[in-house]
Amino acid sequence: MTSRTATFIGLTAILMWSLLAALTVMTGRIPAFQLAAMTFAIGGAVGYASRLLRTGSAASLWQPLIAWVVGVGGLFGYHALYFLALRLAPPAEAGLLNYLWPLLIVLFSSLLPGERLALHHVVGALLGLIGTVLLFAGNTGTHYESAQIPGFVAAFIAAFVWAAYSVMSRRLKAVPTDAVAGFCLATALLAAAVHLGVEITVWPETPVQWLAVLALGIGPVGAAFYAWDIGMKRGDIRVLGAASYATPLLSTAFLILAGFAQPTATIALAAFLIAGGGLIAAKDMFRLRR
Repeated sequence: MTSRTATFIGLTAILMWSLLAALTVMTGRIPAFQLAAMTFAIGGAVGYASRLLRTGSAASLWQPLIAWVVGVGGLFGYHALYFLALRLAPPAEAGLLNYLWPLLIVLFSSLLPGERLALHHVVGALLGLIGTVLLFAGNTGTHYESAQIPGFVAAFIAAFVWAAYSVMSRRLKAVPTDAVAGFCLATALLAAAVHLGVEITVWPETPVQWLAVLALGIGPVGAAFYAWDIGMKRGDIRVLGAASYATPLLSTAFLILAGFAQPTATIALAAFLIAGGGLIAAKDMFRLRR
């Protein structure tokens, strides 16, 4: 597989993640950890079945401890926080706050050996911060309640978790993408354990909600992880990092089309600043390495 092909595969993950917020809201009032358990079980089962059909072996699940720590820590930590954020805070604002992760990937990547933090990285980070502050201070059409604050905090922390997972995956190239199936299944078990301990089970009430759960497990919480892993390990991480800044714009657009958010000028400006800041920070990442 060429770097260009792997990069293209990684780009499909970005498109699938753009549907994550809308599909999550469409699942109804399923508790966050229960939803994570259901969707990761679907994503892991699909990947595991695919591995068995192709090779007849599950050997890819035998990986070093560090791979399991990074894989399960990143997948479980990020999505538990993200699903929780969408339950406790307005989905559009929580989604945009969470989508600081592309900018953080740029900043974290610049600290890797051989990289440096340049002026355009700092400028991009500041624009992203301004856009984030605007979501709170400038949105006069929305009244934020104290009960929503934990949701915003969860979205913010989730951005850091996913950025760290992505950059560290680049350092674990020897771990095959098939191992992601094991990470997903382990994440499902952890989420189920937490759910049974702290939540009350709420099953989907309509066919649409069941279909939304299935779609989440197959796409944004399934195939997207395998595609992203291929892109991170075999593609051009710079191009993928830059392209990721389209995610908040697409995600908010899908929320508006689905009727879960209003197309206000504040959301549009905040999205523009966050995405624009990311693009400036990643201005040297657009050329595919030969």
